[in-house]
Amino acid sequence: MRFVLLPGNRYDTIGVAPLIDGIDFDAFLGDKAFDANWIIEELNQRGAKVVISQRPQRISPLEIDLEMYKWRHLIENFFCKLKEFKRIAMRACKTDQSFEALIYLCSAVINAR
Repeated sequence: MRFVLLPGNRYDTIGVAPLIDGIDFDAFLGDKAFDANWIIEELNQRGAKVVISQRPQRISPLEIDLEMYKWRHLIENFFCKLKEFKRIAMRACKTDQSFEALIYLCSAVINAR
């Protein structure tokens, strides 16, 4: 698992390029925040399946695998469980390294439940 920590006032798309750099994957699941032409072009060049909910103003909507898009629900549930831990929800850690370590620790606790 790879984390890219960004300040809360940055767009989600800023972290996509370093997150996917050097990683092979078959599909990219995302919400409307990731509906950017440059991301879709990058995924098409890699041969990855694009499973991104699209903004209403997209001129030519892409067809997405609706069954695969439902998997996002599992990811959303995980983040909701992760935010139950107060220090993560409030980002109380002083360094990115300690915040990342806390995410790993809480993920292990969630997995052990």
